[in-house]
Amino acid sequence: MSDSKTPASRWLKSTQWLADNLGKVVVVDGTYYLPTEKRDARDEYVSGHIPGAVFFDINAVADTSIDLPHMLPGPDQFGDAMGKLGISEKDTIVVYDNYNKSTVYSAPRVWWSLRIFGAKNVFILDGGLPAWKAEGRKIEAGEVKRPPAKFNAEMDTGAVAMVSDVQQALNDKSVQIVDARSAGRFTGKDPEPRPGLRSGHMPGARNVPYTAIMENGKLASPVRIKEAIEKAGVNTDKPIITSCGSGVTAAVLALGLDALGKKLPRIYDGSWAEWGGRPDLPVTKD
Repeated sequence: MSDSKTPASRWLKSTQWLADNLGKVVVVDGTYYLPTEKRDARDEYVSGHIPGAVFFDINAVADTSIDLPHMLPGPDQFGDAMGKLGISEKDTIVVYDNYNKSTVYSAPRVWWSLRIFGAKNVFILDGGLPAWKAEGRKIEAGEVKRPPAKFNAEMDTGAVAMVSDVQQALNDKSVQIVDARSAGRFTGKDPEPRPGLRSGHMPGARNVPYTAIMENGKLASPVRIKEAIEKAGVNTDKPIITSCGSGVTAAVLALGLDALGKKLPRIYDGSWAEWGGRPDLPVTKD
């Protein structure tokens, strides 16, 4: 069935589309909350989720040997985790989250992760769980156990930026660094939600808060996205690395750039959790 209202991105699927295709696709709850929000995403998933949905815990499907939040794991670990969730790289997958301030928050991070490890048909539920619930659609409780699957993970390492890539980009200005954090955190006026991190931003970085490319809680139209990004002085035709607090909303900007028909930017996986926590790296405030 075609969507009644065409979503802003080719990777977004409507609630009606998902309702029509439940049982034919793998549904994934990719909800994540900042530590300061004091909400348990897994507990909320168990309390109520879209029928058949499995829970993707970005804090667990991660490289826990590094003292940074939810850094990408290696392909073996990722493939094993997805296989245990009953997900194959050949499946059609629809990811959603339950973030009520904005319906595209952590789902793009899960979408991006699945894609860079080899899944091709990964989509995001437009409006997320809040839209699904608002329409009175069916919710179920409890853990979903899908039959184990084989996920052949091959990592696209070129999609991920390391701290050395960001340093080089800032030094030779070959790549634009675009920070998805709020203006208050970017300028250094607001404190960081994680303890021990300096406030401010990388010298030379541009600020496009991920909320600037949202409208009524959904991804804005391509026209609005382009306006927001160009207003920040970003040239969408030149290479971009997106960053944020911990690599989550940087993927929202990636989704927005893709909606403009642009090449997906690299995502700085360590983001501010790494940069702001290292005293040897430069920080500036506005």
